[in-house]
Amino acid sequence: MSIKAITGGRIFDGDVWHDGKSLIVDGGKIAAVTSEIPASAERVDADGALIIPGFIDLQVNGGGGAMFNDQPTPDGIKRIIRAHAKFGTTKLLPTLITDNREITAEARKAGREAAARNMPGFLGIHLEGPHLSVSRKGAHDPKLIRPMETADLDALRAYRKEAGLLLTTLAPESVSLDQVRALAATGVTVSLGHTDTTCANALDYFAAGARMVTHLFNAMSPLSHREPGLVGAALHSQSAFAGMIADGFHIDPVSMGVALRAKSGPGKIFIVTDAMSTIGTDETGLMLNGRQVFREGGRLTLADGTLAGADIDMLSSVLFVHRALGYPLEEAIRMASLYPAEAMGLADTHGSLRPGRVADFILLEPSLSIRSVFIDGEELG
Repeated sequence: MSIKAITGGRIFDGDVWHDGKSLIVDGGKIAAVTSEIPASAERVDADGALIIPGFIDLQVNGGGGAMFNDQPTPDGIKRIIRAHAKFGTTKLLPTLITDNREITAEARKAGREAAARNMPGFLGIHLEGPHLSVSRKGAHDPKLIRPMETADLDALRAYRKEAGLLLTTLAPESVSLDQVRALAATGVTVSLGHTDTTCANALDYFAAGARMVTHLFNAMSPLSHREPGLVGAALHSQSAFAGMIADGFHIDPVSMGVALRAKSGPGKIFIVTDAMSTIGTDETGLMLNGRQVFREGGRLTLADGTLAGADIDMLSSVLFVHRALGYPLEEAIRMASLYPAEAMGLADTHGSLRPGRVADFILLEPSLSIRSVFIDGEELG
């Protein structure tokens, strides 16, 4: 890879803006933000664009007409990655919605192969289920939800050791504290979701090694005055991170604002799309575990009106937080880049444009539309 100098733009490194400087990329990594350009560098004129960190999406069920459940293969993963890259997502976790044992095994195999290929844009996989609570199933097929068995635990731990990053959404009703401890000890990122757990129980699971909450407010025990539920536990915990779907349908904007103001760090709220195969297509719907999902007005629903994933890309989510909620653009960007990197323990390598980080970045027009996207230092074709 040649050295590149991205010049003539305004650079947001994840912390501050830099004017009159260039972004130097060497070997797929950020080398510097500087006014000194190496003589050997290939110059790329940003022509007044905003240069920002690429987005990291930890919950992506599909895109480009492909669902990970239907195409649990390296080609399926590549198709999903390419669909979302057009909207600024430079790293993602293809996410398997609760399915049978065979499809789940195929998803793990696909993740292994994608990791072995160093597939651009691939971060790892997210297994959302099947170890959830039927009472908070959402769009998950209740017939496929089941408790975690020893074989399931062993398979998750083996994947983490052999293939790399793995996020799994679990419910305390189906997974023991000891199982969570074993997963966390292996480096599996455990997220609580699709559960009716109490706040006290959720805090016990955080102490055991769970470090995240899946799509805050949705498919979980709510915050009330005597039982704070998982929502309350997530907002109360200083260490737990929480994903949030920022489409205006899954969470009322008022609730989103309350949660963002309530949550203290170092654990933060970050954006996920929970996107389905519709992203980047004109599909009118899709099938999920043999059930029809309908697409209308920015929503995806089952026949009974249950929300079934989301019909939004990451850039649109960032702009919703910025424009509809009134948050500074810089914070909205961090919610889609730095904070998910921190949630996965990757802030030293991803999520910002500081030296040594992977060169994943976006050139935005002043109108905030995407001009171009770079993954591992290479511009998308």
